This record gives sequence, structure tokens and C-alpha cells, in this order.
Amino acid sequence: MSVTVITGMAVVAPTGLGSDQHWKAVLAGESGIGEITRFDPSGYTSRLAGQITDFDAKEHLPSRLLPQTDVSTRYALAAADWALADAAVGPDTFADYSMGVVTSNAQGGFDFTHREFRKLWSKGPEFVSVYESFAWFYAVNTGQISIRNGMRGPSAALVGEQAGGLDALGHARRTVRGGTDLVLAGGVDSALDPWGWAAQLAGGRVSTVEDAAAAYLPFDRAASGYVPGEGGGILIVEDADAAARRGAPQIYGEIAGYASTFDPRPGSGRPPALRRAAELALADAGLRPADIDVVFADAAGLPEADRAEAQAVTEIFGPKKVPVTAPKTLTGRMYAGGGPVDVITALLSIRDQVVPMTAHTTDVPEEYGLDVVRDEARGMPVKAALILARGRWGFNSALVVTAPTR
Repeated sequence: MSVTVITGMAVVAPTGLGSDQHWKAVLAGESGIGEITRFDPSGYTSRLAGQITDFDAKEHLPSRLLPQTDVSTRYALAAADWALADAAVGPDTFADYSMGVVTSNAQGGFDFTHREFRKLWSKGPEFVSVYESFAWFYAVNTGQISIRNGMRGPSAALVGEQAGGLDALGHARRTVRGGTDLVLAGGVDSALDPWGWAAQLAGGRVSTVEDAAAAYLPFDRAASGYVPGEGGGILIVEDADAAARRGAPQIYGEIAGYASTFDPRPGSGRPPALRRAAELALADAGLRPADIDVVFADAAGLPEADRAEAQAVTEIFGPKKVPVTAPKTLTGRMYAGGGPVDVITALLSIRDQVVPMTAHTTDVPEEYGLDVVRDEARGMPVKAALILARGRWGFNSALVVTAPTR
């Protein structure tokens, strides 16, 4: 079976633009969560979000793309450009049919659609943009990235809420193993307009705490929900031999294992399937629990969900046998973008031999049996990381990344 490696990656998140800015903020514990500034949130039950405040689309994309793209697609296109540059991949590196695109998106083009709906209601249908026909669609990021970069190989768009970004990377690995030299993969989401915000609050899982340092506390005794965020990550997944032949400038790590499961229906009496996803990913990687140095948790921030994840982790590894971290407390939950950003953060942990902290979480119930990395980053050997993600309505995904072996 061919080895799949990560040769380029980029983050666009409340913690910064680019992997380096994100990593620096994560290690310093600098939060990107604050009160929403894109509209007046005073009439909403929750007003905190992880916002990207330093992204000007005109600085990163050609003007012709701006009228046809939602903010989430602009993030995805910019991150794709940065990841390809990081991997030193240009239009002539591979044949166009040897490069594919797999992205995940959970919310679609909320902001774009909301603007067009306002035109429809206030002015009439003749004022609605023709680009509304695709700018709202979950697959648009895959399509726009493919067109912009001449990537006409096997491509896909996946929807799995918070789990979808890991699914995109797992599918990218499968595509590379099927013979495609390179796949650009990841996930990006944004829905911080009034309509998108109302849709997120409707689920009843968003924290109503007004203090940004106390609103999102996964695994904490005071956990009361999560804070939504925007952004995500894009990675370049390659066949190891193809990367070596072209002289890729760096190998960040390998996608060693991946699995996804689906929870049984509520009331069935059967257990949640997160543990099974993690066990399958470890088996796929050919690793034992003792081989994993850190778990990047899904970290729902809801007591029942946190307890279920803690149980899955302790059943696999034993109580307090593996460090657990959730750096997404600095960004909020970014839906399809959350998993890829965790993967990038895990690869940087492997590179620099340090595990970032879970900001703001302080009081972890003893019965959880978790060694949550708190207070400050923990310097330690890191060769393998397990990343977990759960999407609403039962999606579970797990992915294992390891240090490069070549």
C-alpha cells in the first residue's frame, strides 16, 4: 500500500492567516474569540464567535472572483494558494488529471445567500446575482479551487458537519492510493451573518456565557456549550514516491490511519461509535494505543458529549495514559474547518515536539480520567497523534498522523 504524506498546508483561522501565525498564537494561548462585529448581535442569546479579522479578500484574490464567491470560498481559495506554495506545487508540477481536490463544507455560502435574499425581498428577482446558482452550494469550494488551479483529477465534496474535514483528508488518502499523484484537501466554513448566526443558535448547543474566557470550556466542570468559529485548513496530500521524485521541499508527516463511523439511533441502547472510529483508525495505521503520544479531542464543550468522549478515550488508552488537548478553544468550533486545523496543529506538534494547551479549561472532573494539557504547552516527544471529530446527528471520524518515515 502506498504511503501518503503531507507536503504543504495552510490555515485561515481566528488565530491567524497561515500555519506559522496560527501556530504562534496557539503556543502563546492567544484567543481569536470575541464579540461579533459583522452585525449587531445584541438581540441574540449568544454574541461570541471566533472571527477572522485580518483577511482582506482583495489582497489575496483577483477581483473577478469577488462577485461570485462567499466569504468561506474566499478563505478556501486563499488557503489553497498558500498550501500549494508551501508544497512548491505549480501548474506544471503534475499533469492536470493527476491532481484532485477534496473539500468539506457544512454550512454553504450563508453570507452570500443572505445578501441575495435581501435583494430578492427588497428589490425583486431581477436584482439577484446569477452567481447565487452555485455560490451557496457545499461543493463550490472544490469546484472553485479546481478551476483556479487546473486540477482536473478525481475530486469530491463531503458534508459531515464537524467530522467532515477529517473525512475529506481520509478520502484524499484513498484517492492518492488509487493512483492520483496529489490531492488538495481540507475544509473551510463561515456563517457569521445574521441568518447564519440564527441557524447556528437554533441547535441549542452554543454557549450563552458572555465572558470570552469562560464560554467554551471543553471537559471542564463548568462546560455549557461551544463557541462557533470560522475558517479552516487546506493540506496537500501526496504519494510519497511522487513527492520524492519531484523533490518536495518538506514532508510534514504521514496520514497513517483513518476511519469513520455513525452513531446508532437515539434510544437504541447501543453505545456511541466514536470509540470504534478511533480503534479502526489505529488498526488502519498498524499502531497500538501505546504508540499514540497525544489525542486532539473533538471537545464539544457540552457535559454529556464531553463525558462520552472522555469515556471513549479512557476505554482505549486507560485513565490518564495519554495527553489530551483541544486548541480549538482559541478559535471556536469551525465545523468542517475544525478537523483539518487540528491535523495541521498536530503535524506542527510533531515537528516541534510540543503539545499545545487547552486554553481556559481548568477544572476537569476526576471521573473523566483525562490528562488534559492545561495552563501551558507541554514539551514532550511526539511521533504520532490521533485526531477526533464528531458531527451533529452521529458522524464520527478519526485520523492518525505520524512523523515522516522517509
